[in-house]
Amino acid sequence: MTNRKPPGRKSPDEGDEAKKKPELSPDIQGKIGQLLRRHYDDMLSQGVPDRFARLIDRLDKPKSDEPR
Repeated sequence: MTNRKPPGRKSPDEGDEAKKKPELSPDIQGKIGQLLRRHYDDMLSQGVPDRFARLIDRLDKPKSDEPR
């Protein structure tokens, strides 16, 4: 048993339809943009947690045994 297709015939995923990318309407693109902006604005307004700020401070300080 072989998995050969007849010559000259394309499978459905090889046709021109497979090359087209789905398009979103400008309304849907706008709504996605609004939701993403709202989500990221909320995240930015929360600030950096104290434990992360302390870790960043520790990483910024040079070690005492490192040559300068």
